Amino acid sequence: MSAHISNVRPKPDQVLVDIADYVLKYKVKSAEAYETARYCLMDTLGCGFEALEYPACTKMLGPIVPGTVVPSGAKVPGTPYQMDPVKAAFDIGAMIRWLDFNDTWLAAEWGHPSDNLGGILATADWLSRNAVAAGKKPLTVKDVLTGMIKAHEIQGCIALENSFNKVGLDHVVLVKVASTAVVAEMLGLTRDEIINAVSLAWVDGQSLRTYRHSPNTGSRKSWAAGDATSRAVRLALIAKTGEMGYPSVLTAKTWGFYDVLFKGNPFRFQRKYGSYVMENVLFKISFPAEFHSQTAVEAAMTLHKELGRLGKTAADIKRITIRTHEACIRIIDKKGPLDNPADRDHCIQYMVAVPLLFGRLTAADYEDEVAKDPRIDALRDRIVCVEDPKFTKDYHDPDKRSIANGLTVELNDGKKLKEVVVEYPIGHKRRRKEGMPVLVEKFRTNLARRFPEKQRKAILDLCLDARRLEATPVNEFVDLMAT
Repeated sequence: MSAHISNVRPKPDQVLVDIADYVLKYKVKSAEAYETARYCLMDTLGCGFEALEYPACTKMLGPIVPGTVVPSGAKVPGTPYQMDPVKAAFDIGAMIRWLDFNDTWLAAEWGHPSDNLGGILATADWLSRNAVAAGKKPLTVKDVLTGMIKAHEIQGCIALENSFNKVGLDHVVLVKVASTAVVAEMLGLTRDEIINAVSLAWVDGQSLRTYRHSPNTGSRKSWAAGDATSRAVRLALIAKTGEMGYPSVLTAKTWGFYDVLFKGNPFRFQRKYGSYVMENVLFKISFPAEFHSQTAVEAAMTLHKELGRLGKTAADIKRITIRTHEACIRIIDKKGPLDNPADRDHCIQYMVAVPLLFGRLTAADYEDEVAKDPRIDALRDRIVCVEDPKFTKDYHDPDKRSIANGLTVELNDGKKLKEVVVEYPIGHKRRRKEGMPVLVEKFRTNLARRFPEKQRKAILDLCLDARRLEATPVNEFVDLMAT
């Protein structure tokens, strides 16, 4: 005997409705959010330009059918490609994330909200080129910044109280959901169609975190967000055709997201959607390292100088203790062999050993040529992590959101150096005044990797002029970055 299940189609889940109403109705009025979004745009594109130096990334790029060029299609900055917006979103997203150097959001779930730029920029560019071809007005960069603020907010607000990693799901599910909502609004979908589109994102198959953790850590973590933001564009376009949605995709008994993938728990929310996430986002400014290690790397750089002052080297170190927070231990505390760059940039011992040895940490330091130096693994073996409950508490405190690490070095001669503690990395909101000039220099360096002087000067000058940048048509902005 089977229980009766009602076949009356329910009203849409409130989570879907709230997302749709936010992207349709909310007017961003925060000057701080727009200023931060402008810096975020520069930094995110710059991360992509640096990634273009790595063949492992560039082999993923370009049209699925080689040689295909889409008239009035979306261009991929820093490359010669002009494609449909779905593949262009993948390429931009993969470039952005490849070196683990773009922005970060840390809460119950972590992630990188600027991953959404792949779908946002590709769609905006495609729409703008078609508008110009039809004699209509294109979108402007301010529209892109608005989309970034809203995508950051959707991804970040869901992440505040809901841990997807604890049920084995990758955080890119939130990139897919946020990008779908924002792109759907850009495409002109109605409220009901946006709800349908967002439901399609939730009902979609979701990525496991397998590729982020031992013993399977691998390069998919570098293109997973590109895949998610690309999929979002595809789902929004499907919804635009009038394709139906699934209103109780989250709450449906047995078959909904909560029961199937979230252990039956509904999402919890700390705040309404606004512009909080963009205003408080964390930038990776100095080091391409998983964010829970950023302050540890800063501390290691300080200790490298202190060792030099004392006439000591890493060979004189007996033991290093990292006082840290729970999330750091859960994600990047690793022993044993590290098989590839993706493995190394998620190992705090590796990310501390390199600056202690060499006084630097760059993307190239994760490659095999550097990693084969036997001194790195020898030093890794002498590094241990211990949780400080106060650091964990401050990590979750919405008024602090610290990412603290403290390093203590014990030398072979018995001397113990004073602990170096860094609570807030240079990319934290509390260090914006100090950090933003360094971020601009990072962008300047990344432009120089890809463009001749005249071209990179034009890009930088435009990006530093907020009013002129916001008014620039998206297609013209992207054309500035053509190669």
